[in-house]
Amino acid sequence: MWTELLARLLGRPVRGRLVPHPARLGPPKIDVFRVGHRFANRVVALRDVNVAVHSGEFVCLVGPSGCGKTTLLYALAGHIAPSGGRISVDGVQVTGPGPDRLLVFQEPALFPWLTVRQNLVFALRSRGLGRAEADARAREYVHLVHLDGFEDTLPHQLSGGMRMRVQLARALAMDPAVLLMDEPFAALDAQTRSHMHELLQRIWTRDRKTVVFVTHDVREALVLGDRVVVMAARPGRVLHDLEVHLPRPRDPDDPALVEMSRLVREELRRAERAAAEAAAPGEAPDATRPPDDGAPRRSAPALGAPL
Repeated sequence: MWTELLARLLGRPVRGRLVPHPARLGPPKIDVFRVGHRFANRVVALRDVNVAVHSGEFVCLVGPSGCGKTTLLYALAGHIAPSGGRISVDGVQVTGPGPDRLLVFQEPALFPWLTVRQNLVFALRSRGLGRAEADARAREYVHLVHLDGFEDTLPHQLSGGMRMRVQLARALAMDPAVLLMDEPFAALDAQTRSHMHELLQRIWTRDRKTVVFVTHDVREALVLGDRVVVMAARPGRVLHDLEVHLPRPRDPDDPALVEMSRLVREELRRAERAAAEAAAPGEAPDATRPPDDGAPRRSAPALGAPL
């Protein structure tokens, strides 16, 4: 189906730059195996989701509202226990929140009565760091996100983008093994969001932190991710697991990236049309049932020839 889409496009600037993600040898950092989740109201948020994330990868989950990407992220964080399947980090099953995973929310969760520096120091002290070490680390990460001179400023005195940088600095200063990000830039204006993309790319290139990033913005996913896991709704499932072969830092207006974005959006629209045509009134799929052939599925369906 992807080759048919390509045939309708003028030029082929994305060939070899957006390809199916091959299975990798060795144990993954994060292993999502046949995960399904059904809420109490019988809505099936996830069904038979398989994703393996290796150490140092930046993986974006992208899809429309209702595809289960945030549910999956919260299950990774340990805030939701999935109805079926298994999630593990470093081979240990996730049964609740832990210091190895840190969740960055859509809104900066800062203490309004604490300054920028104090917000970082409080979090670091809660992890057992001494006052001097916590203060030095806070100053290091305030500098990393370019907030020098604002250390003693209260959150309400900062712009939305600056508050988001404080939240990012605090998350990085805590040094979790896995950083989970739930559409953290969705509320920002386009220019500020672009600056945050550049900043996050620079920091990730330096630290190579394992990141799982949720977004509904296809172009954002392609700008940030090594891999883009494309999800569809009704029920939430993985359509494709793709690798992005573009150098960093990435420009959202790069013609190849724009073309990739068109392809992914077209595939999402096709999946939505197919789901609408196939849906039966009153149907309630089972979130935990195995695939039709009864065999485990460890990866998303291939797209065919690399793009």
